[in-house]
Amino acid sequence: MSDTRFPSPRDGLGGLPVPRISFEEFTAFGPQALIRADVPVIITLPRGNEGLGKEGVAKRLGDMAVTLFTEPSDKQNSERWTTREIRLREFFENAEYQNDPGTWNRIVSNIRNCPDDVNAILGFDAARLFDYRRSMNAANLWISHKGVFTQSHFDELENFNIALEGRKRFVLAPPGFWEYYPRSLKDGFGDKSQAFDFDDVDWARYPKLASKLAQRRELILEPGQMLYLPLGWWHQAESLDEMNINVNFWLRDPKIFRRPWVLGVAIYTAAFRKLKGVYNYEPAEAAS
Repeated sequence: MSDTRFPSPRDGLGGLPVPRISFEEFTAFGPQALIRADVPVIITLPRGNEGLGKEGVAKRLGDMAVTLFTEPSDKQNSERWTTREIRLREFFENAEYQNDPGTWNRIVSNIRNCPDDVNAILGFDAARLFDYRRSMNAANLWISHKGVFTQSHFDELENFNIALEGRKRFVLAPPGFWEYYPRSLKDGFGDKSQAFDFDDVDWARYPKLASKLAQRRELILEPGQMLYLPLGWWHQAESLDEMNINVNFWLRDPKIFRRPWVLGVAIYTAAFRKLKGVYNYEPAEAAS
């Protein structure tokens, strides 16, 4: 097993193909059709309707309070990120947030309670499509600089991720639990794998992971594209350009009851985060 190898970013994209559909097909089918199909899909947004990039987001939301996530620039980092609140304008204007070689910085803000801003930065009526203002759902604004890496994990919610500026490379793998060697449940890491980077796996330590990664999908999400990532699918992401801006919608769905490990980890992690005061993606305050 130790010589098992899958394509790395240097080799180009590998894995199974990811279906692609147009935005018109997506709106005709509706999100529920993709959720029922339960496989990743790339949706191409209409030309000229890709929403706002950096300048537009900065102009509209620059004074908004957002959460800055900071962690060492190390794909094998075993510690949790630290967070603090800043104004979005600070992130864009302070070059240190983008140029510190030893640190990854990213902005996260759940703007669910700001539907006018969501529609403006996307360029279409997102509430009509996603009903994201329901309890437990989210509309998250993500901003990161080149190289920022999100370690392998799964979400307990259906995920529709839209790229506004910059490209992100995703590695996706199908649902499972013990095959992924989950990290410590008691420390709130049950949704994360001990194999932090699916491009760099110690097969002697994690042999059962090979069967899952044989079914992996790889893609680069371009501006003007949306990725549907099903609940419970494992994934990691890496920002490829100087500035990456994405909006994603997390939607609750009864599918979680068919994946009891996802439900169990989600309940425990929510309780752990509340008890420990860890950032939990609560909606930001709407602008007055």
